[in-house]
Amino acid sequence: MNDMPSRLPLNRSTLLLLVLALAVIWFVPLGWRHLLPSDEGRYAEMAREMFLTGDWITPRYNGYKYFEKPPLQTWMNALTFAWFGIGEWQARLYTALTGFAGVLLIGYTGARVFNAATGVFAAIVLATSPYWNLMGHFNTLDMGLSFWMELTLCALLLAQRPNLPGGQVRLWMWLCWASMALAVLSKGLIGVILPGAVLVLYTLIARDWAVWKRLHLIGGVILFFAIATPWFVLVQQRNPEFLNFFFIVQQFKRYLTPEQNRPGAFYYFVPVILVGFLPWLSVSVQSIRHALRLPRQPNGFSPVTMMLVWSGFIFLFFSASHSKLLSYTLPIAPALALLIGLYLPLVTPATLRRHLAGYAAFLVVAAVGALFMSRLGDDRNPTELYVAYRVWVLAALGVAFVLTLAALWLNRRGRGGIVGAVATFGAAWLLLGTIAGTGHDVFGRLSSGAPLAPAIKAAIAKLPPDTPFYSVGVLDHTLPFYVDHTMIMVEHPDELAFGVSVEPQKWVPTVDEWVQRWDADRYALALLPPDRYQKLLAQHVPMEVVARDSRRVIVEKPQH
Repeated sequence: MNDMPSRLPLNRSTLLLLVLALAVIWFVPLGWRHLLPSDEGRYAEMAREMFLTGDWITPRYNGYKYFEKPPLQTWMNALTFAWFGIGEWQARLYTALTGFAGVLLIGYTGARVFNAATGVFAAIVLATSPYWNLMGHFNTLDMGLSFWMELTLCALLLAQRPNLPGGQVRLWMWLCWASMALAVLSKGLIGVILPGAVLVLYTLIARDWAVWKRLHLIGGVILFFAIATPWFVLVQQRNPEFLNFFFIVQQFKRYLTPEQNRPGAFYYFVPVILVGFLPWLSVSVQSIRHALRLPRQPNGFSPVTMMLVWSGFIFLFFSASHSKLLSYTLPIAPALALLIGLYLPLVTPATLRRHLAGYAAFLVVAAVGALFMSRLGDDRNPTELYVAYRVWVLAALGVAFVLTLAALWLNRRGRGGIVGAVATFGAAWLLLGTIAGTGHDVFGRLSSGAPLAPAIKAAIAKLPPDTPFYSVGVLDHTLPFYVDHTMIMVEHPDELAFGVSVEPQKWVPTVDEWVQRWDADRYALALLPPDRYQKLLAQHVPMEVVARDSRRVIVEKPQH
């Protein structure tokens, strides 16, 4: 392959228009879907409670102490509620902002560490990869964590550029240390353990001992603890039980034991990465090969080796864990995007044509497969939901197919059309994820319980402010947010077990005890699973239905 010039045929106005177009697609749909259980509802409700109570030190969920994660995202969501009101798009805004900022950051880093072409292509790859795009639109902790870890990596790469003035090296490294502290405040010790382990492994593999002289360790460590320490000190002062639960139970036992009931095979994250980078799989192997051939910088530092160690170690670290979720390996996405961005400027029109034609055929096959989605229905998600969602999936695939054909046409212009072809192909997958993700609300509407909220809130408004609202045998992660009301757990504390253990007066251990309290209460509300409601009805427990769907029944204590 012939080398492509490092400068792209794109002026600043064109780049700005691309960024604005991405911003519109990225941010406008944030409020078009209901919150999904469990993460989206949980973190939105925690922020709502923090905002309303004014307690910014002790996180609570459903009224119970909740120390499973640090509070940075809860702080950001609570601030968003304070500034823009409580709602769905507000609950997703911090996540979306960090995802969007991550795209701009990888573009800037690629341009500064390598060249402009690498920066633009890396940003396109990251923005349009389903892994980053979809996770950037869900209110979970892993996108915020991934951004701060990305900033840790990128600041390190930017600080290690050759011939950089000493003052700039220091500022970039201070930013690296500060972002590690914010990663710790996002999700705990992995924010510093993972980058630290990567640095040690990189040093051993690359035999680059000189990098340690440019880390600004003393100032960096001081800055790290100045940012990360205050909340831990304050929360421990107010809650003596915090340190043991947070560090021993959540940080170590969570990783080393299967207590969290999130098992997975060692290869669990292989399909996650394959699907997450599906639009760019056909160039992934070539990208790694190309990256491995790149020489070190004149100062001996190897950005490519650092990114490969970063990606490989984090992938293996979470693969070895007893607790696995799809989003855990998200922090490697920016590094992978940058590695692919290094190779894409070198792709010939003939190679790109084969790439695009293969994906056009894939989209046609996927559309044929989508026609059979109606066979997937079950009691929890009825067939009619899949039929409704099929329309969205087919529309998404159709838009992606048309844009892929447009990319093929642009590619016919030769070298000059490669940037436009890649950007158009990326837009195809960005819109595929956006349209299909928006359409998923046919399921999200039911799982959120939001349609029941008006009737429940109307019932609450007629009752005294201290009326108890019980959650019997189940923790509903989204309904408390939609009805603006916490619930008293009954029988099954679920993930609120720690909060229940330190404040046992706030829950009811058995259903029999709850029935006694229900009989004694003058006013009361309760959330019940449908099967539990039928059993209690057969026992002649007095209940009046306020609202119900296929997953939950909300009842009120009769007033007559």
